[in-house]
Amino acid sequence: MLIDSHVNLHAPQFADDRDAVIGRARAAGVQLMVTICDRLSRFEAVHAIAMAEPDIWATVGTHPHEAKDDADLTPETLIALAARPKVVGIGETGLDFHYDLSPRDVQAKVFLAHVDAARRAGLPLVVHTREADEVMGDILEAEFARGPFKILMHCYTSGAELARRAAALGAWFSVSGIATFKAAEDVRAVIADMPEDRIILETDCPYLAPVPMRGRRNEPAYLPHILAKLAAIRGWTLAETEARTETAFFNLFDRIPRP
Repeated sequence: MLIDSHVNLHAPQFADDRDAVIGRARAAGVQLMVTICDRLSRFEAVHAIAMAEPDIWATVGTHPHEAKDDADLTPETLIALAARPKVVGIGETGLDFHYDLSPRDVQAKVFLAHVDAARRAGLPLVVHTREADEVMGDILEAEFARGPFKILMHCYTSGAELARRAAALGAWFSVSGIATFKAAEDVRAVIADMPEDRIILETDCPYLAPVPMRGRRNEPAYLPHILAKLAAIRGWTLAETEARTETAFFNLFDRIPRP
């Protein structure tokens, strides 16, 4: 079963042909998708997509780029929205010190609200992290010590040390089209060492189209290219890779019924 754990179907890039994009994904063998909320003001649009389709689920959260717009976000707000039907995760949230589109202290404050919500709601935390390895590791370890929660290091491209620290907390990792990029040898080296039972797949569409589609708008239908690259990196067959990532996905997103 092919599962795309991170799509952005509410993005304006899909405004004109979203139904066709979903249809192509199904034709390519993608049987389940999780569409991701990147700002609280967009949650209703994200949730509506999930509610309209039997094979699409949703998250609720605010991306670190948008943290400044939800600076007063509380765990209670996230928990209330997470109680809606078909909401299966908290995030995308985290720290992005590359672009710094929100002040770092605001990013951290909003991230902590998501952590608390994930812990209390019993839902996985979908984590974005870029150029913030040490701070992210420190926060995850300190918060996990206060009470455990499920962690997904989404589209993981950070360093081996943060991967080690997150894996020690039981984190899952998602592999994206970046793994196919020619210059991504460091990313592939980290993927080779990820816990074999905690790896899942994503496209992060409409961004990061894999080779040989690089430069195009990304779609869930391109997920098989990422599956093939993960199989090559880990030395698994395609069937084994599909089975492993499916099992890992349902162990993480345990509110989604297995088909």
